[in-house]
Amino acid sequence: MANTNKVLYVGSILVTCFVLAVVLWSEKYYLPLSFIMIGLAMLPFFVRFENREIKAEEVVLIAMLASIAAVSRVPFASLPSVQPTSFVIMMAGLVFGAEVGLLVGSIAAIVSNIFLGQGPWTPWQMFSWGMIGFTAGLLRNTVFLKSFWGKNVFGFVWGFLFGWIMNLWFVLGFFEELSWKVFASAYIASFYFDLAHALSNVFFITIFSAVWLKILHRVKIKYGVL
Repeated sequence: MANTNKVLYVGSILVTCFVLAVVLWSEKYYLPLSFIMIGLAMLPFFVRFENREIKAEEVVLIAMLASIAAVSRVPFASLPSVQPTSFVIMMAGLVFGAEVGLLVGSIAAIVSNIFLGQGPWTPWQMFSWGMIGFTAGLLRNTVFLKSFWGKNVFGFVWGFLFGWIMNLWFVLGFFEELSWKVFASAYIASFYFDLAHALSNVFFITIFSAVWLKILHRVKIKYGVL
C-alpha cells in the first residue's frame, strides 16, 4: 500500500510538471520553466540527503567545505570569473563523493550570493557548481581524475561548461524571442569570462590540489566520515 501511494504521488507530480511545462512553454514563459527544471534536477539529491542517517561530524564537514567555497569567492569578486570556489567544490567531490560535491556546490552558491547579491542567477549557479562537485565525485575513481593532467583538463572544461550553463539563464531572462543568433552572441560574448574561469581552475588545481587532497583524505580516514 505504501509503495502504491508513492507511485501515485510521484506520478501525480510528474503529470503536473508536464502540464505546467507545456503551458509555460506555449506561453513563452521560458525563465519560470527553467527554474522549475533546475529545481526538479536538484531535488532528489536533497531529499536523499535528508532521508539518510548522517553523523553530526559529517554535517559540520559539509557546512565547513561549503563555507570555505563560498567565502573564498568574495575576495576575488573584482576579478570576473576568477575564484577558487570551483576548485574547492571539485576537491570535495573527489574525496567525499558525488552527493557531497553537489551539496557543497549548491550551498556555496547561495551562501556566497548573500555577500555578492541574490537574483534569478542564483538557482543556476547552485545547479552549475553542484554539477561540478557531482561529476567530480562520479569520476573520482577513474584513471582520468586520478592523474594530475586529468584533474586540470576536468577543471578547464568545467570552466567553460559553467559559463555555458549560466548563459542559458541570461538568454532566457533577457530575450523574448529566442534564436540561434541570440544564443551565438551570448556565448561569443562570454568567451573571455569562461576562459578566465577555466584558467583559474587550472591554476588552483596545479598549485593546491595535492595539499587539499592530502588534508581531506586524512580527515575522511581519521574521523570515518562520508
